[in-house]
Amino acid sequence: MVLLILSAMFILSWQITIVALVLLPLFLVPARLVGRRLGGLFRRSMDLNAQMNNVMTERFNVAGAMIVKLFGSPAKEVTYFEQRAAQVRDIGVEQATYSRIFFVTLSLTASLATAFAYGFGGLAVTWGTISKGTIVALTLYLTRLYGPLTQLSSLHLDFMTALVTFERLFEVLDLEPTIKEAPDAVAMPEGPVAVVFDHVDFAYPAAAEVSLASLEAVAVLDDTPRTEVLYDVSFTVPAGTVTALVGPSGAGKTTMSMLVSRLYDVDRGSVTIGNVDVRQATQVSLSDTVGVVAQDPHLFHDTLRANLLYARPEATVADMEMALRSAQIYDMVSALPLGLDTVVGERGYRLSGGEKQRVALARLLLKSPRVVVLDEATAHLDAESEAAVQRALDETMARRTSIVIAHRLSTIRNAHQILVIDAGRIVQRGTHDELIAMGGLYNDLYQTQFAGQEGR
Repeated sequence: MVLLILSAMFILSWQITIVALVLLPLFLVPARLVGRRLGGLFRRSMDLNAQMNNVMTERFNVAGAMIVKLFGSPAKEVTYFEQRAAQVRDIGVEQATYSRIFFVTLSLTASLATAFAYGFGGLAVTWGTISKGTIVALTLYLTRLYGPLTQLSSLHLDFMTALVTFERLFEVLDLEPTIKEAPDAVAMPEGPVAVVFDHVDFAYPAAAEVSLASLEAVAVLDDTPRTEVLYDVSFTVPAGTVTALVGPSGAGKTTMSMLVSRLYDVDRGSVTIGNVDVRQATQVSLSDTVGVVAQDPHLFHDTLRANLLYARPEATVADMEMALRSAQIYDMVSALPLGLDTVVGERGYRLSGGEKQRVALARLLLKSPRVVVLDEATAHLDAESEAAVQRALDETMARRTSIVIAHRLSTIRNAHQILVIDAGRIVQRGTHDELIAMGGLYNDLYQTQFAGQEGR
């Protein structure tokens, strides 16, 4: 179409046509220069927005706001946020300014060409070398010529800014997931299952393996080298038995629980459940088999009902009430004005620590997994609640393969097997009485907690 318009214009007036062609680079050059500049500004804008959102998410949520108030830093945080917001505002104004200048330049170029056509054409009419109708036709052709060129230049501008978005998007899409389901994955076997750690070594992946600098709102990811967390760990949890993991903080107990649910893969050795390596199991069957209550359980900003149904969407009200009774929290829930329709707040902040822990236990009981992992599941309970929940857990774990992480040794005295973890290694194993008689780290921990309170 552009060639047809130029041909018609050349027939009508080759002089005006040549001037129109001379002005064409004025459409292309600004598009390249401004497009490149806007692309850089857009990339910087996304980084600044990510930093501002990170501040809002981290420091202005319930837990973050509480820390800010407790340390008396609201004014400092407000100032910091205002600085971030001002940077976002300024770069937004700069982007808008460049865009407006670009479009004004294109409009001015088209107007200059039209003005030249009328000026030169007017002189030509007075000289008698061209008619008035030809001038009108040429100006209309110029409008038809520069209209598509303006649109193409704008499209180039949009493409340059969109390219920045696609770059970040493809960065995320190209990031290889650390946990993949094997092509020949099999479902977990039915019935009771045993958990076996066989010569397991593990180190947490480096930051570059699991994230991107653009996602972390930093210029460069942490390059701390990987360090081993577990060394040659081997043990078996027979089906239907309870194995407790004890030891000082940072020994690797929670890490071992994460390997059972395959939040991470081992570096060497294997973790098997029911004689199936977790790396060869389907993700759905593995999540159905293993249930976890973390040390700090997460509740969604939704109703109690929705949080419970997250474990088993098809559960009935009777099922939920049974789970709540087993978790020793039914009386508290039934006393609430809205009952199961009570909203728990962000991360469950409207509940006490013990109540939140027991809701998480009820969610686990509703899921009814065959392997139970409890990471300090009674850590936030008072003595009375702990005793009640412990009875419910004993009843629940009696029919399931259970791994219990505990610092309070009173909760695991009846475990079939106790593993003492220190610096990523199993340093002792046995029952409570055997470990007390053996001496060593377990006996030291026990004496520290109970010396002078109760006999052995």
